[in-house]
Amino acid sequence: MRVGIGYDAHRFADRRKLILGGVEIPHPKGLEGHSDADAVAHALTDAILGAAGLGDIGRLFPDTDPRWKHADSIQLLNQAYLKTLEAGHEFVQADITVICERPKLAPHIEAMQERLAGALLVPPSTVSVKAKTNEGMGWIGRGEGVAVIAVAVLT
Repeated sequence: MRVGIGYDAHRFADRRKLILGGVEIPHPKGLEGHSDADAVAHALTDAILGAAGLGDIGRLFPDTDPRWKHADSIQLLNQAYLKTLEAGHEFVQADITVICERPKLAPHIEAMQERLAGALLVPPSTVSVKAKTNEGMGWIGRGEGVAVIAVAVLT
């Protein structure tokens, strides 16, 4: 068994869609970033690549490369996972915690699990997504952005 941990954080930005776990979430602001800024997919990608010993998302898809401008992070997750398969690893399960004050994510959790699992070619039951607030503390508590922690297990 191999375990990887991923982390990502993005600040909110005007004139962007909010995409988390491959799902568009109704909110007045999206997340700032080179790609679609899907912090959930980015954290999970890093966890999977870390478990496989293949670096991180920035190594595969650098934000200095115009090919990844506005990229669909679910597609990037899939490409990264295919590299782990080529390296001889298989996905077992992931546990993801999304930390933000707003919007409320509970209505979107199931759809996120389905989209993430689809990118990994596994059943949704192997991808756990939870949402937490920061109880009003710090930059997350002030509603300035979103942070995500992901753990992935591979064989």
